[in-house]
Amino acid sequence: MIFLDAAATTPVRREAIESMFPFLTNQFGNPSSHHELGELAASALANAREQCATALGCHPEELTFTSGGTEADNLALKGIALARRAANPQLNRVLISAVEHPAIVESAEYLRRVHGFVVEVVPVDSSALVDPGVFAALLDSGSAGGVAVASIMYANNEVGTVQDLPALAAVAAAAGVPLHSDAVQAAGWLPLQVGALGVTAMSLSGHKIGAPKGVGLLYIKGGTRYEPLIHGGGQERGGRSGTENVAFAVALATALTLAEQGREAAAIRVTALRAEFIEQVLGELPSGELTGHPTRRLPHVASFCFAGTSGESVLLELERRGIVCSSGSACAAGSDEPSAVLSAMGFERGVAQTALRFSFPADVQSGELATAATELVAAVARVLRLS
Repeated sequence: MIFLDAAATTPVRREAIESMFPFLTNQFGNPSSHHELGELAASALANAREQCATALGCHPEELTFTSGGTEADNLALKGIALARRAANPQLNRVLISAVEHPAIVESAEYLRRVHGFVVEVVPVDSSALVDPGVFAALLDSGSAGGVAVASIMYANNEVGTVQDLPALAAVAAAAGVPLHSDAVQAAGWLPLQVGALGVTAMSLSGHKIGAPKGVGLLYIKGGTRYEPLIHGGGQERGGRSGTENVAFAVALATALTLAEQGREAAAIRVTALRAEFIEQVLGELPSGELTGHPTRRLPHVASFCFAGTSGESVLLELERRGIVCSSGSACAAGSDEPSAVLSAMGFERGVAQTALRFSFPADVQSGELATAATELVAAVARVLRLS
């Protein structure tokens, strides 16, 4: 099997397993307990937070451990919007880009449906890029009130397009609006220093970088008001109650540190392999279309549409041939609706339903991608014949 679905998940790093193992066994204390076992757990949690803060270039107190990227997205968008409007009832608008993860889309819809916020969508071009000028105009316009929060994804999970986040953050800052960014796919491939990015809040997920599923991280800039989603014992400085998952936090810190250490070398190597893969696929399948920006894209993502096929049919044919990839976002598995991302980019429904995403692990080899390209050509040809 050749696994090319790393944007969906990655295997847990051995180092992450080893780092968290003591906190699943003999060092099992509750970090809120005031005895030796509890203090050992509290110290490990604090160290994990320090490690993550180093990777992101922020203060440890600005980080909250969550159950994953989805919870981090929910906490950022809902929490900041509700707190800002409570302080100023005129802040009644939420802006999100047209290519956001469902965690942001559904959070915005909740704010509209339950709390009466006005949700506005920032359009993208045919490459899935947000124009800073269009974003600025939307921030300044609107008769429904001021903007409580905006959210624009750093790197798209389906087509791999990378936004000019510093430019967008500067636009938001000039308008006095906090900008959140879902950086789940960016981790391990793009710079994450929050000062350089200029964001107010940023979400990460552990299982995309070699930590277990079920742990994530939210950065919220110091001084930013936000309402918690989970109430109770006041853990995470009151931002997320509940006994902390010390073992998984330690694993996340280990995985994030290792991912950051190897990021630049991995990005350079895999970008070159991605270019070769795209060239081979489009050279042998000239009817195929690369989706997303041709150069401003994640190093490890190559996504295509093949008109006249069915993405799901090609996907199944590839799996039969030993190639594992995706027909889109794993978060929308089981849906036969066309990708909302591709629709926002202007793709017709029938073409959008032919989408395939190949996302490479950091250790992918050239031979594996050559084989995958060859099998993709054969799979598309077979599906076209059968249809």
